[in-house]
Amino acid sequence: MHRPPLAAVLVTAAVLLTGCASVDDWSQRRPTPSAAGALEVGFTGRDGSPAPESTVTPSPGSWSGVRPSPGTRVVLLGAGSDRPAKALAKAVKAWADDTDVDLRTVTASDAADLLPAVTRALDLHPDIVVSAGNDLIDPLTTVTPSHLAQKFLIVGAELAEPTENVTAVDWSGASFRGEGLGMSSTYDPASFTDARCAAAIRAGAAAVLTGHTGIVVWLD
Repeated sequence: MHRPPLAAVLVTAAVLLTGCASVDDWSQRRPTPSAAGALEVGFTGRDGSPAPESTVTPSPGSWSGVRPSPGTRVVLLGAGSDRPAKALAKAVKAWADDTDVDLRTVTASDAADLLPAVTRALDLHPDIVVSAGNDLIDPLTTVTPSHLAQKFLIVGAELAEPTENVTAVDWSGASFRGEGLGMSSTYDPASFTDARCAAAIRAGAAAVLTGHTGIVVWLD
């Protein structure tokens, strides 16, 4: 039986390993991904870019023309086993599959792991950290002002005083803002439907990808 030279085998293995690294290794620098498509006028209104910390109420579907460029690196930062947290995580994963996003998941195991989980997500240096779960709001309030170069998207909750790198998507029935402020009187776990959560991740991602950050996107 003819066997290929050892050198050829080693070269082939090196090529295969390099190929895997190019797909899986987030440590490699690359250009910031861009958004494909554009928002409709009904997303922010005719006044242009919203002011920092303002709230916009986009018309339904005005974000549907925007998709992330293929391979956009996103970390789903999750916490909690309640219905809203599970519904949000499911929606983020479905969006990532549909848009060819390179998604990795970091999940806090318990209350003591919340802040370390945020740190693990940051250590991956993703394009966007997407947060799902009310338990993460207080840790994010602590961490996000010190990482202004990192974009954060919070779905189904918001920070009381967000910095320019934090965008949130809320609706009546959501809008938790941290333990110090307590739960909103309108909070309703049943409002975290599959359709609402799917709209939240798509609208929020469209805002971040088009540079409309540091705001709250309010869904009617």
